[in-house]
Amino acid sequence: MKKFALILLATLSLLLALCLLLLTYGEWRVSKAGRLTYDRVDDLPYNRVAVVLGTSKYLVGGGRNPYFSNRIQAAAQLYNNGKVDYLIVSGDNATVQYNEPRLMRRALIRAGIPASAIYMDFAGFRTLDSVVRAKEVFGQSSYTIVSQKFHNERAIFIARRFGIEAIGFNAPDVAPNEGIKTRVREIFARFMSLLDLYVLDKEPKFLGEPIEIGAPIPCLPLSTIGTLQPCTQHKS
Repeated sequence: MKKFALILLATLSLLLALCLLLLTYGEWRVSKAGRLTYDRVDDLPYNRVAVVLGTSKYLVGGGRNPYFSNRIQAAAQLYNNGKVDYLIVSGDNATVQYNEPRLMRRALIRAGIPASAIYMDFAGFRTLDSVVRAKEVFGQSSYTIVSQKFHNERAIFIARRFGIEAIGFNAPDVAPNEGIKTRVREIFARFMSLLDLYVLDKEPKFLGEPIEIGAPIPCLPLSTIGTLQPCTQHKS
């Protein structure tokens, strides 16, 4: 019995060590993309399009989500400083009540960004979906990603794997005590991105009809729940 317990303990210790090693490797691989991110708008190269990665506008416990507010502020800063001409707001559109792209679009319009410069991607269920759809659906092989630095690093890592010349503009992060759960989740998300790209060969859940950036915004039903892309004649 004692021998069995020792073997079990040794096995569990090895598994734990392996898990820690894999998580550390994922952190190291993804964090290397940090060299392609920028904190200052003046240092950022021009790209025609920026992809703003979605998140919930409100926290689960109530109140505004600072990740959301900071990304909107950063995206508006890019546009107002002439660093991009168009914004793709990409996020989850799981239900009628939960629609990240529409909330981001409304927030950007309130921030003074013209509706004609904003395109919505309703099928950005995961970071991989948002990144790849920007190329495959919206025709962009080079663009700027807007999110917090830790998220930008993972998004750029994914983009480069798909042959996309992406860079990142870092939105302000939140206070360390406010983002503990997000940071812990990010450790596992980085490992999962390695698994998705190099083992599972993950692709976006949906692609769909091409959308030309700069052309009149089409009224196309999207493949999630049939939500319509706002048309140029129906700006709001």
